[in-house]
Amino acid sequence: MAPLPAADAAKVRALLLSYVDQRILFYTARDGQQLRQIDGQTAKLQVELWSSVRAQALAQPTAVAALAVAGMNDVLNSQGYTQAAWWNRIPAAAWCLMATMAICANAMVGFDAKKATRKSGFLWVLPLVVSLAFFLIADIDSPRRGIIRVAPQNLLSLSESLHAQGSSPIR
Repeated sequence: MAPLPAADAAKVRALLLSYVDQRILFYTARDGQQLRQIDGQTAKLQVELWSSVRAQALAQPTAVAALAVAGMNDVLNSQGYTQAAWWNRIPAAAWCLMATMAICANAMVGFDAKKATRKSGFLWVLPLVVSLAFFLIADIDSPRRGIIRVAPQNLLSLSESLHAQGSSPIR
């Protein structure tokens, strides 16, 4: 027993393909205007996907239809979770604390070096390590602007899978 008639299943499959493509673009886009377009298109697709599944579930309220609605709800919720994670950045107070710790640690090394009787060639290690740590933290905290890029491998794999299945109906 299929939760959706063939015509609706084909429509949902096409919408899901478009939706996955928009989600992939979200991770790769850097331009603010393009991101606004992606957000608008994503919201439109979400409304269409939800209404497609909801209409069938209201017409035939079965356990299978409820499962389809729950699955679509999970798909749509994942976008919200991702957006929340991208908005949830390291707070300014944490940056201030890290900077204070770095300054204090480097000052202590400097004061200790002043008392040393011989020159140490390793005084540069702590400032270098602290700088690299800050750089990596800042880069990870700003996924669109940093040099570290993480490909949305799960979405790319899903897209390839959906495109490979082609026109087979959702069951």
